[in-house]
Amino acid sequence: MDQYATRDVARKLGLSLITLKRYIAAGKIPVPPLQKLGNISARLWSEADIERVREILPKIANGRKTRHQKPGKKQTTRKPKR
Repeated sequence: MDQYATRDVARKLGLSLITLKRYIAAGKIPVPPLQKLGNISARLWSEADIERVREILPKIANGRKTRHQKPGKKQTTRKPKR
């Protein structure tokens, strides 16, 4: 079973490392527990962990308009200036 570091997971998901860490800190995505590797604590991600996050990503509201709007909500458009 392959295990990946957080930096590698960010690359696989097409996110920057900073963005992935922000999602983790905000509790927007589930993360594997920290594991002690010698003097270092690290998260080791499995393929199943990555797939779980991949399914959640389109649903995360990050402050920008996303393609996946909630049903029943209309996007407002600006009126042209005169």
